[in-house]
Amino acid sequence: LLSENSRFAELCEKCGIIFIGPGSDVIAKLGNKQEARNTMVAAGVPVIPGTKEAVYDPKKGAEEAGRIGYPVMLKAASGGGGKGIRVALSVKDLKDAYDSASAEAIANFGDGRLYMEKYIHNPRHIEVQILGDSLGNVVHLFERECSVQRRHQKLIEECPSAFVTPELREKMTSAAVALAKRVGYRSAGTIEFLVDNDRNFYFCEMNTRIQVEHPVTEQVTGVDLVCEQLRIAAGEPISFKQEDLVMRGHAIECRINAEDPSRNFAPCPGTLVSLHLPGGPGVRVDSAAYQGYKIPPFYASMIGKLIVYGSDR
Repeated sequence: LLSENSRFAELCEKCGIIFIGPGSDVIAKLGNKQEARNTMVAAGVPVIPGTKEAVYDPKKGAEEAGRIGYPVMLKAASGGGGKGIRVALSVKDLKDAYDSASAEAIANFGDGRLYMEKYIHNPRHIEVQILGDSLGNVVHLFERECSVQRRHQKLIEECPSAFVTPELREKMTSAAVALAKRVGYRSAGTIEFLVDNDRNFYFCEMNTRIQVEHPVTEQVTGVDLVCEQLRIAAGEPISFKQEDLVMRGHAIECRINAEDPSRNFAPCPGTLVSLHLPGGPGVRVDSAAYQGYKIPPFYASMIGKLIVYGSDR
């Protein structure tokens, strides 16, 4: 994604074009998954046991996996969107998992380097939305739960999480804000955590951009995140303070994907012959699709998002 491409952001800066997002140096530091892990460690944010540097070959991967302890997860260092991720349950699985993840990483990101971390079985995927401005102000907009996934791609997202307690919320949001302040983060961003059944949380990754699931946060907080992003890019301060924010009600988003269930939900480009969008109180649809729209084969299969809001879950 160009929104997470530090070279693109750097070129914008050199050409005098305002890039709507953080500075290129921050993207480089947090967009690279291994670099982000190291930044979290320095900031005192809990991280899953894993490698300190990217792994370049299966032999080195086997050494690191032996140190970390199986099962391990291999992830593309420059990855995102669920690409370049494999799990190795034992040493005999490692080479195939490494080769497969690295090949997918090269195909999608042009970078075959991987990092490794301990695999947490059946974790909750909880993320914290943050905003930072050029004046050093950072706020969080609470959490979203994104645990319903297929092939490491999110399908259902909601705000707030029914699993997160007030105590856990305070710990996670405080860690997210501390990290954003440490790196001088500017713009909208999301810090993602994995949470085990005992409610221990660990840093997963940071997305240095607005995310697909941002509408559920907007519905519950009443904040227009894209508007704030534009204000921040224009050099203005965040238009509210942390103490002004409260969560009201509950929102759930479902991603609408052009996929073929008979082929294991493979992407399914083609022409939308008919389209009828739902509406009414508490219903929001974000989409560029229309009747007769040709779904292209070049991008992700998502063609829209259905967001619903109510007074409670």
